[in-house]
Amino acid sequence: MMSVKQISEKTGISIRTLHYYDTIGLLKPTEVSDSGYRYYNETALERLEQILLYKELDFTLREIKTILDDPNFDKAKALEEQIELLTMKKEHLENVINFAKRLKNEGVKAVDFKVFDTRKIEEYSQAAKKQYGNTKEYKQFEEKNAGRTQTETKQIAIELMRIFEQLGELKHLPPDDEKVQRQIEKLRDHISENYYDCSNEIFGCLGKMYAGGGEFTENIDSYGGKGTAEFAAKAIEYFIQK
Repeated sequence: MMSVKQISEKTGISIRTLHYYDTIGLLKPTEVSDSGYRYYNETALERLEQILLYKELDFTLREIKTILDDPNFDKAKALEEQIELLTMKKEHLENVINFAKRLKNEGVKAVDFKVFDTRKIEEYSQAAKKQYGNTKEYKQFEEKNAGRTQTETKQIAIELMRIFEQLGELKHLPPDDEKVQRQIEKLRDHISENYYDCSNEIFGCLGKMYAGGGEFTENIDSYGGKGTAEFAAKAIEYFIQK
């Protein structure tokens, strides 16, 4: 068991903040002594770890409480998602640092704000949505997306691009290889679960868009390597025919 003072000294979190977490029900002490001192066991400290990780990802305290209080909360899965998002954040910060170094060493030669742009992932899902206008799939997307936070939307898009990244690692195999086809099935399931029911017809259209150039192709190839979008299209075509 650790006291509030011990936790504060170990983590750098102020005693006042820990008291506030108790007040709003985010982190309740395991025991409170007769003198009013708060004590936390290992389970409470593990919850605090989750709170700090989500804070690093800019979740609000209300969002964190909702996530952690969910009876279906899966710590192992949450850690995987947090690692993905933290990695994205790290890569973005590294790009900004490198940009600042270039400014220092080379001076400002041209105005370039691309390094600060974090919208690529969000734009991907928006581009997919626009393909269907007022169709049933569009309405499904709207229903699934309603109530999602910006962070949740970003996480879904990150998971989508992770699938393409994994698919890119299989480009040395033929499109009909069992490993490739399992990855394609994973892709379709992700779309159906998070965007809209991905029928064979829609999946085939998506495959053509993936390899059709422009934003779709660029985004996919940026994660899976050059040629991933075209490889995905061929693998999807085989998946549908099968």
